[in-house]
Amino acid sequence: MIEILQRPAVRRQVAPFSVESYHKLRDLGLVSVKTELLNGVIVRKMTKSPLHTLLVHRLFDRLAVDLASDCQLRKEDPLTLATSEPEPDIAIVLGDIETYRDHHPTTAELAVEIAVSSVEVDRAKADLYAGAGVSTYWLVLVDDRTVEVYSQPEPSGYRNMETRGPGQTLETWYGARIPLDALFA
Repeated sequence: MIEILQRPAVRRQVAPFSVESYHKLRDLGLVSVKTELLNGVIVRKMTKSPLHTLLVHRLFDRLAVDLASDCQLRKEDPLTLATSEPEPDIAIVLGDIETYRDHHPTTAELAVEIAVSSVEVDRAKADLYAGAGVSTYWLVLVDDRTVEVYSQPEPSGYRNMETRGPGQTLETWYGARIPLDALFA
């Protein structure tokens, strides 16, 4: 069924969904809960392995330490972007929960994806996050035991990407420190 999209001539003819159309389909119950809108395409989300869940919890707990009171730590909650509505495994957004009573955040200070079996999809999200002004994006590559750290967003992508590995540490702007050896232990 989806193989037809591998043909360039067909792909050029595909009409993307808008965020508004995606919301209408969701509200009518016509779109699965286990999906994300990525660049106008409804994409099925991968199921979460026990290892994925463990790493999300480890990062979430570390990021919660000393989190500024004007920030909110979110887990698997949507960000509404121009043409997409991804649900990063973890995000830190400005404002408290009441700020988002009627809408999802449109950007974040940090977005994190844990890539166990979804590396290419999660790597493609980097451009979406950069275009939305997400300050920093961490792509956790479980098989490699490394993290790609994207920073300095521009409309077309991140200006900077560095890979952190064993013996190194992730840091946030507010002082949280996450040793990768402890994350992957």
